[in-house]
Amino acid sequence: MASFSNQATLTYNGQTVSSNLVTGQVISPLTLTKTAGEDAYAPGDTLSYVISLVNDGSVTYEGLTLTDDLGGYEVGSGTAYPLAYVPDSVRYFINGVPQPAPAVTPGPPLTVTGLSVPAGGNAMLVYETEVTAAAPLMAGSAITNTAAVSGAGLTNALEAEASIAVESAAELSILKSLSPATVPENGQLTYTFLLQNRGNQEAGQAAGVTVSDLFDPVLKNISVSLNGQPLALSTGYSYNQTSGQFDSVPGVITVPAAAYAQSASTGDWIVSPGEAVLTVTGTV
Repeated sequence: MASFSNQATLTYNGQTVSSNLVTGQVISPLTLTKTAGEDAYAPGDTLSYVISLVNDGSVTYEGLTLTDDLGGYEVGSGTAYPLAYVPDSVRYFINGVPQPAPAVTPGPPLTVTGLSVPAGGNAMLVYETEVTAAAPLMAGSAITNTAAVSGAGLTNALEAEASIAVESAAELSILKSLSPATVPENGQLTYTFLLQNRGNQEAGQAAGVTVSDLFDPVLKNISVSLNGQPLALSTGYSYNQTSGQFDSVPGVITVPAAAYAQSASTGDWIVSPGEAVLTVTGTV
């Protein structure tokens, strides 16, 4: 919908008189909606979008152009794009009937040209994007991207946006190391478990984090520490000195959320995982 106003002038005998100002609105019979196919995103995810154009008028719109800014935002002196178009993913329908793929420029921004919407009908575009390294990962973040349709017959471009929130979750991994790698009989060795969290939520007591291992050879007289602090048998861990089965008590270990920093030059987000270190030392 576009507003307009204008005013007339009357000139006579060298004088000029202005009329009243009249205002009006131009209402487009063409409407645009954009819908995201997913509720949340994580690094590397594929996200789908549906563009719907409905023409309630009696004239066909032809030669329309769609642009999608792929969520671009300013970083430093440039623009970071949290989404990238997935090549050859666009599908085009008119009144529900599949059409040949339109011309696509991946961008960013994404541009699709040569679209038509019949009188009293509709057109639909479906396409996919990939989450890039420029997508924010902190809890509460979201990707918001805007689609615009322009072309002949439209006084102003139509715009619609869709937002997808980042997934809020812990993402844990575990790395086990041994020191020394060569140990004599009745010698002492240490197993170190590095737990890392690349997610934006800590894995706390409610997550019930547990490290389990079956030591072979069986360790005797073990001592256990978490982040350098001793853990006590029963309250911190359980251990069967006959079988070598070790289990930390669920919820004793907390792995903090990751920290994120953005490169001012590339716009990419750099992940510093949250960490917890569990060590078990014993005699073989």
